[in-house]
Formats: sequence, structure tokens, C-alpha cells
Amino acid sequence: MHRRRRTALLLTAAIAAAPLLTACGNDAHPGAAAVVGGQRITVSQLEERVGEVRAAQRAAVQNDAEYQQAIARTGTLTRDTLHTMVLDRVLHRAAEDAGVSVSRKEIQEMRSGLEEQAGGAEALETTWLQRYGIPPQRLEENLRLQLEAQKLAEKRGTDTTRPEFWKALSEASEKLNVDLNPRYGTWDVKKSSRADAKTPWVRDVTTAQTQQNM
Repeated sequence: MHRRRRTALLLTAAIAAAPLLTACGNDAHPGAAAVVGGQRITVSQLEERVGEVRAAQRAAVQNDAEYQQAIARTGTLTRDTLHTMVLDRVLHRAAEDAGVSVSRKEIQEMRSGLEEQAGGAEALETTWLQRYGIPPQRLEENLRLQLEAQKLAEKRGTDTTRPEFWKALSEASEKLNVDLNPRYGTWDVKKSSRADAKTPWVRDVTTAQTQQNM
């Protein structure tokens, strides 16, 4: 479990993958921020998720000046949030294809371990919000993502920093035919990532946990 907790802190930073995909948000997909596996992520769904982060950021600070600073630090929040929403589906497909599943118990065990490291539940939620833009109500969804990535890497006999792991995500991206609305960029299948995106909430989490288990 310690090794998995380390791996989780790496994963929040680098899940990325293949040829650039066609534009979305055209007449074929009106109102869509992205289409993944034929299912739309609507602009309204994306805006709702961004609103969750902004509300959590506002609740976490004492005044308007601090809130404006938080907004300034997360100026690409909308694109980053869409990236997370798409990546979640890509990783889940790759995990399913590999016969990987995550139980509720495993998520709770990971959360307990991370809370212990962070200094409590509130401290963990604050860390995930500030570093990775994950609001408290989405924390366990993100931990499931971490666990799926770790177990997928283990299934492939590798870790989340190795090409073999990213190849699995690239294959899933291609199968799902990820299609972004051009206002949010393009999806790089080979990196399983928005072309200009970074995923610190994947790699940071996994790396930190790996180092702690050494």
C-alpha cells in the first residue's frame, strides 16, 4: 500500500498521448467541449466542474484579494479541467482493457494514507485544491484515477513514467477517438494529453509516494 501511495503522487502530473485529432464543437457536436468514445462532455458540464473549483477556492480564502490571487494562479483552469475529464475516461478505458478494477476499500485506504501524510482530511483537501485544482467533492474520483493508473502500470510490469504505460493510454485514446472543441486545444493521442497540457496531479502524486516507499 505504501508503494501505491507513492505512485499516486506521481500520477497527478504526466498522463499524456497520438496524432492530433479532428475538431469538435462543430455542427456534428453542438454544445460539446469534447467527445470521448462517442459520448459528449458538454460545455455546461465543463463549466459546472470549473465552478466547483472556483467555489472551493473562494471558500478556502479569507478575502477577495486572496481569491483573485488564486484565480490568477489557475488561469488555465477551464482547459486543465477538460483535460482531467477526458483523461479520466481514457485511463478508465485503458484499465478496463487490461482487466484492472479499483474497489471502494482501496480508495478509502489510499485516502487514509494520504490524510496521514498531509496532516488530516482538511489538509489533504486543501493540498489537492491548491496544487491540482481538484475540489473536495472530486477528491475520491481523482484517487480512483491514481489507483487505476498504478494498477495498470503494474499489470504492464512497469511504472507510470515508462513508455509502456503511456502506450496503453495512447491505445485507449485512439480507440475512444477523443475529439476536442478547438477552443480548448487538440488532443495528442501519443501523449494522451491536450497538446499544450501538463498533468502535475498525476506525476507529482505518484512520484512522491514512490519516494516515500523507498
